[in-house]
Amino acid sequence: MPDLDFAIEGAEVLEYAAVPSLLFRLRIENLGEEPIRSVGLDTQIRIAATQRHYDETEQMRLLELFGEPGRWGTTLRSLLWTHTVLQVPPFSGSTVVDMPVACTYDLEVAGSKYFHALQNGEVPLEFLFSGTVFYTGEGGRLQVARIPWDREARFRLPVRVWKEMMEHYFPNSAWLRLRRDAFDRLYDYKVRRGLPTWEAAVEALLSASEQEVER
Repeated sequence: MPDLDFAIEGAEVLEYAAVPSLLFRLRIENLGEEPIRSVGLDTQIRIAATQRHYDETEQMRLLELFGEPGRWGTTLRSLLWTHTVLQVPPFSGSTVVDMPVACTYDLEVAGSKYFHALQNGEVPLEFLFSGTVFYTGEGGRLQVARIPWDREARFRLPVRVWKEMMEHYFPNSAWLRLRRDAFDRLYDYKVRRGLPTWEAAVEALLSASEQEVER
């Protein structure tokens, strides 16, 4: 029976995709001897948030996720980032395949909040693998086996790669999702003030709020 081992060898920005995407280089090695016909691979990717240091600025930006730094001993925890599915073509021995991972810039999503809060360094990731292996058994017959649930790999993604990806797809931009009623109020404010852009509307509101605080 195949005995698959997994490792992430690198990551880069996928330049041409419908949504922001990273391309991870995944090495798969069969420690057994059977030729692999294909692998239907399911991957859960988690952020191992406890496995890096955070400076004061990052700690403040992570308040929404983990609360006050003094409580991080109990609140700092790993986060589910995303899932991805990959069909691996035939190989013998070992192979390296591209694993594209679609990313969202929706700042209501915990993973996006986490990435956005970081200034530099690396993001510790855990890849948890499952799925189905199709291989050639005795007499050339097609055999099927499940990937054991303990198969995983670790990788430290440079924060700069995430920032490069978002800058590539959304140059000098960020995205916010608003409830429809909040959007309608903002739209009415923009029209009443004759403001040309959404940025101008937000800037006007922020300036008014800052002036109110200073009084």
